[in-house]
Amino acid sequence: FAMLKEFLHVSLGGMVVLKEKIEEELKILEEKGKINTADAKNFIDSISQKGKDEDERIKTKIKEMLKEVIDELGLATKKDLEELVSKRS
Repeated sequence: FAMLKEFLHVSLGGMVVLKEKIEEELKILEEKGKINTADAKNFIDSISQKGKDEDERIKTKIKEMLKEVIDELGLATKKDLEELVSKRS
């Protein structure tokens, strides 16, 4: 699990660096008059939203995969343990 978490952090870090580089390049294009401010902002907003959407999709997929692994291994979940404790009470 720690490895997955580290992978996510590295991936997100890479996305942040990429976003910053794109912003720099767009600023240069804007200064040269090759792109207007509104177009640059819309492009950055679009990329940012796509990144957030992809992040959520990846997190959801990882959770689903972990649940499958837990089920396949027959491990008790927190919910299972809580049910067992409530039955004993």
